[in-house]
Amino acid sequence: AGIIAINLDKGDKLIEARLTDGSSEVVLATKLGMAIRFLEEAVRPMGRAATGVRGINLEKNDEVVGMVISRKGTSLLAVCENGYGKRTDVTEYRQTNRGGKGVINIKISERNGDVVAVREVVDTDDIIIATEGGQVIRMKVADVKEIGRNTQGVRLIKLDEKDKVSDVTVLSAKAQEEEGEE
Repeated sequence: AGIIAINLDKGDKLIEARLTDGSSEVVLATKLGMAIRFLEEAVRPMGRAATGVRGINLEKNDEVVGMVISRKGTSLLAVCENGYGKRTDVTEYRQTNRGGKGVINIKISERNGDVVAVREVVDTDDIIIATEGGQVIRMKVADVKEIGRNTQGVRLIKLDEKDKVSDVTVLSAKAQEEEGEE
């Protein structure tokens, strides 16, 4: 049954929710390779049944694929459907007002495909990349070179011809320690 958390327009979906301290920085990323970084304070408090405010102004056929609450010293990992990705220091995304078009997060192309996931990572994290065909790979974030925003990235996983990346999970150093204790 539950209670209403947000009112959504027809065709919209709630894709992420995060706890914050009220003064965090929010990064929204889109499937066509754009991202916007703004202060959480730019989003005014509203009731549960409100529709909300615009976070990023989307181009035709674009959609938000992820949200990150950024912290100092972290990178933004972007992963595309054809197995390519990259990480970029969060400070390379200039802070703007919410509702703008944003800046290039990753150059998408026929080689890369659309962006499927963005995650906040640090060097000590591991990531797990899963594909629609059931392939899974685990790798160290430190093995993914940190490069600029306006690039296509590098191959993270080699895919079969018709396979696509479906999701990415981050294993923090703490989670890895707990896994080792079991």
